[in-house]
Amino acid sequence: MNSFASLDIRERRHSGSPLITGSDVQAHSSGASCVITTDSETARVARQNSNVQQIELRTYVFLDSLQPQLAAYMGTVSQGFLPIPGDACLWMEVSPGMAVHRVTDIALKASNVRLGQMIVERAFGSLALYHRDQSTVLHSGDVVLDAIGSTIDRRTKPEVSWTEVIRAITPDHAVLINRQNRRGSMIQSGMSMFILETEPAGYVLYAANEAEKAANITVVDVKGVGAFGRLTLAGKEGDVEEAAAAAMRAIDQI
Repeated sequence: MNSFASLDIRERRHSGSPLITGSDVQAHSSGASCVITTDSETARVARQNSNVQQIELRTYVFLDSLQPQLAAYMGTVSQGFLPIPGDACLWMEVSPGMAVHRVTDIALKASNVRLGQMIVERAFGSLALYHRDQSTVLHSGDVVLDAIGSTIDRRTKPEVSWTEVIRAITPDHAVLINRQNRRGSMIQSGMSMFILETEPAGYVLYAANEAEKAANITVVDVKGVGAFGRLTLAGKEGDVEEAAAAAMRAIDQI
């Protein structure tokens, strides 16, 4: 017998399944060979494939170029590598929550993307991948989609749960918002405020990025995890209305 590790990569696959362990049995005069696996190994591999295929893709959002305020805000909550303005970013949310570990492993081994965030909730799991090169980020996303047997078209479509523009906010209101949201910029009395709530949560990141591209606004709060995503922007009335329109267009295009 020869070591299984010496087999050619094409001979290690069985009907397109992942690599499995076993022993190479030397063939007879024909030169053919086979791999013997135990029943327990076969069952384990089949079970692993089945679990990966059951992962539900809830959110798949590609940000071509992180805007300065959004990148800074995401950096305040990041436990991994910090994003830099101009980086490409891929945000994915999957169900069940623990499946995010498998998705993260697949994405990081596919390319040299950097892991910025990985959040494991009871029902959902989310991760953020960054890289200066857009194609690098997209490649990791493609590999993940292929591994879980999904496509971008099969992601959960966003629903807008609430949207509103509040003009000339009062001082009391502004103070409470600033006390509740300590990671973004402060809102000042007299400013107008745009709020957006989406389901699934991750889509607000795309809305926030497109809104910042469109107008001179202040990013107050961006929550992209949980049952609902929440976005709060502030600024002059005209700028806020323009940013709100850009955010809504972004959601409609998904």
